[in-house]
Amino acid sequence: MAITNAQWTQLASADRLRRSSQAVSVVGPKIYVFGGELAPRKPVDNLFDILGVKQPALKTVEAGSGTAPCPRVGSPSATIGHKIYLFSGRGGIEMHPVEEDGALWEYGTTENTWQLIKPTDSQAPFPVGRSYHAITSDGNRTIYVHAGCPETGRLSDMWAFDVQEKSWRELASAPEPTRGGTSIAHVGGKIYRVGGFDGKTEQGGALDILDVGQNKWAAINYTADNAQGPEPRSVAALLAVESKYLISLFGERNPSSLGHAGAGKMLGDVWAWDIEGATWQKIEPSIAGEAAPAPRGWFDADISQNDGEAPTLIVHGGLSEDNERLGDVWMLKFARE
Repeated sequence: MAITNAQWTQLASADRLRRSSQAVSVVGPKIYVFGGELAPRKPVDNLFDILGVKQPALKTVEAGSGTAPCPRVGSPSATIGHKIYLFSGRGGIEMHPVEEDGALWEYGTTENTWQLIKPTDSQAPFPVGRSYHAITSDGNRTIYVHAGCPETGRLSDMWAFDVQEKSWRELASAPEPTRGGTSIAHVGGKIYRVGGFDGKTEQGGALDILDVGQNKWAAINYTADNAQGPEPRSVAALLAVESKYLISLFGERNPSSLGHAGAGKMLGDVWAWDIEGATWQKIEPSIAGEAAPAPRGWFDADISQNDGEAPTLIVHGGLSEDNERLGDVWMLKFARE
């Protein structure tokens, strides 16, 4: 795959899709959008907005049966097979963490049903409720939840949830500082972390790596000068492409003085980390149309990969520098060599 040969194409744009701090998951040929906010501290509803990667007609869906999660923001999603998983987030005007005693929400895309997955042992330790945490999966049976913002402060913990045994296991905490809005991705038994906000400054200059089997962290330092490596950022995205590359894109580089109620300085760049070569390379995609995606943070993204096709990165929504919630959906398609 030619990682530097990529092209932006806009898939859709709709007022219904305007939001930030939402969850986006790609399952098969469909993009699923859940949660987020259109105005600060006002979660949207708990419906799913669904559109196709190739046929991007938008439809809004209410779960067919069972109880759905309460509306929430700052709760990213991860997938295993055809199922989507959510953990905690913030809800209501007060924006307190949604505390569900270690339970995860599981949405079956084929059944169109939600299920609250509670830990089998209610007395065992579990991660506290939080928002703006990072979440990923091994694609098999484990969901990983990292860092984020609890009732006060920020966290650096890492937890693994086995969806078959319905049990939590606490792994080694990540290197300091504690942070929210960080990004993680799982590749080959390792979890990679970059960026985040520690309450004062955006983080950068180190790619932290957790070897899950050994339960040990290591770090690769780089020059975060926008030439040798991406500059510090938070509320960005980190996605694995074919187990060879990590794609880091967009994010906030300077926070707003208004905090959660305002927008800071946003980035619109795309970087690729060569896992084997341990180097960053900036990607300059071509544009299929008149414009590229606007710089943004507080968005979400996922990878679409169908058999025999080049991987495609899906980006939706977020917050622009003018403090507007975005309702656009883009795909960044990589070319086969």
